[in-house]
Amino acid sequence: MFIIGLGTAVPPHAYTQRDSWDALQNWSQFSQLKPRSRAILKKVLGGDNGIATRHLALDPLTQAFEQTPDQLQARFAQHAPRLATEAARRALKNADCSAADIDAVIISTCTGYLCPGLTSYVSEQLGLRENIFALDLVGQGCGAALPNLRAGEAILAAGRAKRVLSICVEVCSAAFFIDDDAGVLISACLFADGAGAAILSDKPLPARRHVEWKFADSRLIPAERDTLRFGHQDGKLRNILLPQVPQVAGELAEKLLAASLAKADVKREQITGWILHTGGRDVILALRDKLKLSADDVRHTSAVLREFGNLSSPSVYFVLERALADTVPDGLWWLCAFGAGFSCHGAILEVSAA
Repeated sequence: MFIIGLGTAVPPHAYTQRDSWDALQNWSQFSQLKPRSRAILKKVLGGDNGIATRHLALDPLTQAFEQTPDQLQARFAQHAPRLATEAARRALKNADCSAADIDAVIISTCTGYLCPGLTSYVSEQLGLRENIFALDLVGQGCGAALPNLRAGEAILAAGRAKRVLSICVEVCSAAFFIDDDAGVLISACLFADGAGAAILSDKPLPARRHVEWKFADSRLIPAERDTLRFGHQDGKLRNILLPQVPQVAGELAEKLLAASLAKADVKREQITGWILHTGGRDVILALRDKLKLSADDVRHTSAVLREFGNLSSPSVYFVLERALADTVPDGLWWLCAFGAGFSCHGAILEVSAA
């Protein structure tokens, strides 16, 4: 399988962390939060957490405090199809192909629910064929991109398609929640909205840098399920985020990388590029520690976090797009994402000149 096109999209409105802090201070219920909660918000939004701006489907920013189930679901239903379609159009253009060339579409999300799923809306807006194979994937959280891509790989390998459209889209602002739970508060300060898309093919494009999917593996640790997941309260999604997430993510990524290199018969020094889920500043630091990486190795992951925040499942599309546009050397690249479950997914890509 080859990744022959990439596209990303975010809402037009970008907000600094200071903008978010100012909006919170002017919120009528801010004073009702416990002092510890107000201190957490001030520390995360006012300190160096690796994020400068976030794009949110909020205009104005005070819409973040509109938290009824109907308002949150309406936000997802309005923005998720549009963001997914925009990212897909850019991926199609990047791959120099049309909607008519797509045989299957796979869309992953966890921040809202539609029935029929997002594939129905995106297929309509893109003008995909009526006989398209459409697959909606839910419940995989921040790590969803790699299971999505592996599903595309399976469809191509089975000979059921020649080109597959892979999309991850999250409207995290449709799941924002403000109360006295530390994990909920930190989530509201880190996550953002966006979509990423890739065109997958059984053949590379001529005269284009080749990105070939060579090997993939995953780990699922149900015992750590409550470390990072969504719950429900009063009819609303509620992010559960425990302090040990960076440690769990780093340790699991370390084990998965070691096992994957052994199975693929690849030496650690052969990896020339690192495409990692953004997570957050502490997550990136944990990955650097466990995977023995330099600041330069994770510069694209850090740049995406700084400019966009934690986009959840689309993050790795943004990082891969940035790395391909930069001077990361050809060779074997490690693509890794992790999230709810607790799950960790990795893939070895072979990047080469046309």
